[in-house]
Amino acid sequence: MRYRTRVTAPAAALIGTAAALATGTPAQARPSGPGATARRAAVLGPEALGDPVFPTLGNKGYRATSYHLDLAYDATTRKVDATATLKLRVDRPLSRFSLDSLGLDIRAVSVDGVAAAFAQVDEKLRITPAKALPPDALATVTVTYSADPRRALAHTAWVPTPDGFATCPQPNSAHTVFPCNDHPSDKADFTFRVTVPSGLRAVANGLLTGTETLSGDRTAYSYRSASPMATELVQITVGDYVIKDRQGPHGLPLRDVVPAARATALEPALALTPGLVTWLEDRLGAYPFETYGLLPCNSDDPAAFDFTGLETQTLTLYKPNFLLQPERSIGSHMMHELVHSYFGNLVSPATWADLWLNEGHADYYGLLYRYERGWADSLGLTSLEARMKDTYARGDQWRHDSGPVASPNAANLFDSQRYLGGVLVLYAFRQLVGEQVFNTVERTFLERFRDYSATTGDYIDVASEVSGQDQSGFLGDWLYGTRTPRMPGHPDWTVNPVASSFAAPHSRRGGHRHENSATL
Repeated sequence: MRYRTRVTAPAAALIGTAAALATGTPAQARPSGPGATARRAAVLGPEALGDPVFPTLGNKGYRATSYHLDLAYDATTRKVDATATLKLRVDRPLSRFSLDSLGLDIRAVSVDGVAAAFAQVDEKLRITPAKALPPDALATVTVTYSADPRRALAHTAWVPTPDGFATCPQPNSAHTVFPCNDHPSDKADFTFRVTVPSGLRAVANGLLTGTETLSGDRTAYSYRSASPMATELVQITVGDYVIKDRQGPHGLPLRDVVPAARATALEPALALTPGLVTWLEDRLGAYPFETYGLLPCNSDDPAAFDFTGLETQTLTLYKPNFLLQPERSIGSHMMHELVHSYFGNLVSPATWADLWLNEGHADYYGLLYRYERGWADSLGLTSLEARMKDTYARGDQWRHDSGPVASPNAANLFDSQRYLGGVLVLYAFRQLVGEQVFNTVERTFLERFRDYSATTGDYIDVASEVSGQDQSGFLGDWLYGTRTPRMPGHPDWTVNPVASSFAAPHSRRGGHRHENSATL
């Protein structure tokens, strides 16, 4: 099990989330047919985890321990045939359970090798095994299905390209690619096998473990992630790519997946990675995974996906045109995405209300890197202190428009309050305790929750322990308060009055993920 259940957020953390956490389990349909009476004696797995931001996401009754995804891409139809094999650890007797699933054409489901009844309802795949599952059982669930990466859905992780596809599951769309328990609190092991026409290349998270030449001029590529992943971090890509290998610090293998026609043009950006890793390791410790690299997705369509970079584990997805810019225009955001290897991937958010831990840290170190290199930011400012003074002045307006830093909703999840607002919290805490204590808090948090998910309360606990003082009041006010607290060390800083009719968004693109980063 790679899930920690302890939730230690201070009382203030319950503001704005209590109602969501108390959401009742959706009504359950009664089983019918032979054996229905006996099956009712077992428990129907609740179809929601009560996430504060996405209350219907995820499922209870089990934990996923591993996924094996076997996909085959047809370049003629541009569709995917797939089998997902999940290992589930059952925590209560289950006569029925659910996986998250949207836009997948399910053909068959089995549990422990025996055909199971199933039904697709909204974004759930309801599975009724032939026999109820006892508590503590380790069940193998196999789902055979097909998918169309170009299908129009309410939301999707598929990124269609002229020669294949990539995936961008964050935050709640992994289940449009494979049926899963689609919540970052349920991290699991992943292996992949992706079959493609021999003229194309398939790549997934982790390291290549095998290549098979198949009949029909096809090739199958197998990958394994050495560390557990949240479903939102899965990357599977198919296209006309070349693999560019290089060595990072202390022998770290770096692997870039590059459109063949652009390999030369993209090389200056790709060559920056070893230096970025070295800089960050000096602050956060050794890079935590088996490899790292960039995936400039093979599409120039500006609408292909609504962000610049996305931190899928061990392989960051990018818009290729972004990486064709000079270093001073891309280096800070490349650092932002690399930081997610630590905050977001190594330690995942326990709920989507904890997103500030990802984005606040990514922007914090991304901005530090920018200013150390002497590059002015988008406001023309050249120091973290100057940027934080500007952000501080906007604090009450942002809390009015977007709520407190750690109380987002689905509409404003990816706006500036989670990014720069998160940086402001970290800056205030560093001002309070000093740089040395702050740095120890950062490393202790990452080590303690390595390969797990963590709450905002977990970060506050570590901050209190390392600093030797209860930080729940200080950090609680900064994270959950409706007014911006006074900034330690800067009694002269002031907050602008709130304009109740304020209409201009404080995000570049109306909340599109990662476009609100100050590192762009």
